[in-house]
Amino acid sequence: MTVLLSDERITRIEAIENGEPVVELATRGIQTPGTAYSRVGVADRLVIANAFLPSGIQLHVVEGLRPLDSQRKIYDGYCAELRALHPDLDEAEIRVLASRFVSPVEVAPHVAGAAVDLTLVGAHGPLDLGTPIDATPEQSDGACFFAATNISREARTNRELLADVLTAAGFVNYPTEWWHWSYGDRYWAYTENHPHAIYGPT
Repeated sequence: MTVLLSDERITRIEAIENGEPVVELATRGIQTPGTAYSRVGVADRLVIANAFLPSGIQLHVVEGLRPLDSQRKIYDGYCAELRALHPDLDEAEIRVLASRFVSPVEVAPHVAGAAVDLTLVGAHGPLDLGTPIDATPEQSDGACFFAATNISREARTNRELLADVLTAAGFVNYPTEWWHWSYGDRYWAYTENHPHAIYGPT
């Protein structure tokens, strides 16, 4: 069963901030639709992952570092949607459901500059990864989960390529969102068996 960001196995992991600065990803040659930032260690690994891709294909980062207020608004908004859909659930159950798609603020990797939301692009634009970035489990019938079976063979192949290069560069995926990859956060620490996260909120 997928371990979610709301799970105490994640929330009890300490974040010991290492003081690493953030960097604008475009300055490292990473394609973004606007201005996007991450920790230097994340950016360095994105450069490595990009180099592993076949000629003509690149990473395209849609979002990196996210302000705390934005994270709170996204989380609260999605919780409100879930309450309307599931009025029988209590707040603890809503928190668990919400964390399939957006992290609780106190453990959110985006606010630490430790996570990126990204896809693959080729000469003719974005590749097929099965769903749009940020498609909720409800909108996509669960196809947003990395291992979803209700996607095309082409999308599965592209997801596997994305995973191959990012994993080789040291990232971990949040399994409910094919586009979400992180390094240095609590989920990375849990997945890679590190004693603590190295990035806290910026």
